[in-house]
Amino acid sequence: MPEYNAPLRDLRFVLHEVFDAPSLWARLPALAETIDADTADAILEEAAKVTGGLIAPLNRSGDEEGAQWIAGDVRTPAGFKEAYATYIEGGWVGLSGNPTYGGMGMPKMLAVAFEEMLYAAGSSFALYSALSSGACLAIDAHASEELKNTYLPPMYEGRWAGSMCLTEAHAGTDLGLIRTKAEPQADGSYQISGSKIFITGGEQDLTENIIHLVLAKLPDAPAGARGISLFLVPKVLVNADGSLAARNTVSCGSIEHKMGIKASATCVMNFDGASGYLIGEPNKGLAAMFTMMNYERLSIGIQGIGCAEASYQAARDYARERLQSRSASGPEAQDKAADPIIVHADVRRMLLTMKALTEGGRAFACYVGQQLDLSKFSDDSSERQAADALVALLTPVAKAFFTDTGLDSCIHGQQVFGGHGYIREWGQEQLVRDVRIAQIYEGTNGIQALDLLGRKVIANGGVALRQFTQEIRRFAEQPDAPYAAALLDAVERLERTSSWLQERAAGNPHETGAASVEYLHLFGYTAYAWMWARMAAVAQAKCSEDEAFYSAKLATAEFFFARLLPRSLTLEASIRAGSDALYGLRAEQF
Repeated sequence: MPEYNAPLRDLRFVLHEVFDAPSLWARLPALAETIDADTADAILEEAAKVTGGLIAPLNRSGDEEGAQWIAGDVRTPAGFKEAYATYIEGGWVGLSGNPTYGGMGMPKMLAVAFEEMLYAAGSSFALYSALSSGACLAIDAHASEELKNTYLPPMYEGRWAGSMCLTEAHAGTDLGLIRTKAEPQADGSYQISGSKIFITGGEQDLTENIIHLVLAKLPDAPAGARGISLFLVPKVLVNADGSLAARNTVSCGSIEHKMGIKASATCVMNFDGASGYLIGEPNKGLAAMFTMMNYERLSIGIQGIGCAEASYQAARDYARERLQSRSASGPEAQDKAADPIIVHADVRRMLLTMKALTEGGRAFACYVGQQLDLSKFSDDSSERQAADALVALLTPVAKAFFTDTGLDSCIHGQQVFGGHGYIREWGQEQLVRDVRIAQIYEGTNGIQALDLLGRKVIANGGVALRQFTQEIRRFAEQPDAPYAAALLDAVERLERTSSWLQERAAGNPHETGAASVEYLHLFGYTAYAWMWARMAAVAQAKCSEDEAFYSAKLATAEFFFARLLPRSLTLEASIRAGSDALYGLRAEQF
């Protein structure tokens, strides 16, 4: 299994040079005394050691052994328990958590960089703490002070974990169909009864307690999604003093046997009159759970970037060493029997595609993190509102585009290895299997595309979209902005297509669904074009300082604009073909 080395130079470039995060942090009072450039670099360096030295070595063995279900208990693979104990000593679960309850309070711009490293090192291991972080966010945002004080400190510490219990066997995306019930009790608690499937980390041996966030319906709940409430259900009940009491009536019925992320326990969870506590208001549970779901959607998007980075590193190193044939222009390695395959055009195409998409995604993830920090920490209400609007608009893009291009990149990495890419020992086939789930869970990418186009663009008349494109235009209209003409052309294509769809959807209900996936990709390539123009602007100004690094940035930017951004032309053409071609067959003709 190839080694993983965190791309610290590139992470610092994005954080400090492209987005000047330290200047932003300095003007936000909640962060000014918490984080600066030196502290951020120290955290990134320590994160690189933890992910590369502690977690990555367990990735292949964890995949081969997998999580094991034994009479209701789950055993994680060898080494996971010890690694997790070391991992939580560093406070990584609570990295961006609320300091009032024991979190470190770090900004999201830094957290997304850490999450990329974590997923690159081992997606299965990463998921155990990712679900905990998301659960903490929902509890912090919506639970009572009593619940926060009881549950958040040990969760941030990592002694207790979290899970998200939404899906039922008959109810996936349509949560209004759930059947899990919550019966009020005289002491203010509730008895939760029902079964949930596909529960990541629903049972494991890493922590002494697991805090399940469960969607259920009260006896008098309205029908559909309007009647869903959110409950906190601990695996082990908790005494008033915070100590552990008796086991709750929560059990793991089985775990799934999956294509990938085999070391992550994906559980069937049964709640048999389990004691639970209401989070937020009755029948408002879906809105509260979306706090966690949106966190997880960005996190899973970053899984796509992390896996792509790991695949790129292995493919790049292999391409430099593997000898096969001669360069089209004649021998380059005169002292060898053949040239390294990196001389061949198709190998370069694949590697550059991986590099351009991964580094573009890394920058865009940092940009989304910036908006989350502004939304959370800014003292300016108008700035917070603008950031909120962008987060809502960009979250489905981040989740779906990061993971669609992440799978594409991992497949490219596997292809660079040729037959060896299909063999387990090289690691590429595992990355393809592990990243594949990211397009499916936390809301399939098709659902993300419908959310983007139907709700975030068409339903609100494109208000947030205009906010985003205006920001791009302001950059492109600056003197000497690199790739300004190509960037403005891409923005105009996105705006033109959005307006066309707005008109078409008003007369044909099928148009939104027919265009949504292509539209999300059109949006993604446009956003990446802006990221690459911004990175190129910095690289042009600093090329004399570190020629090797910055000239590589400029060459990759050139490749993106020359070879990848033109994909937006075919995406627009496909969208404008309309929905009729999708409905030419009757169901029985498929």
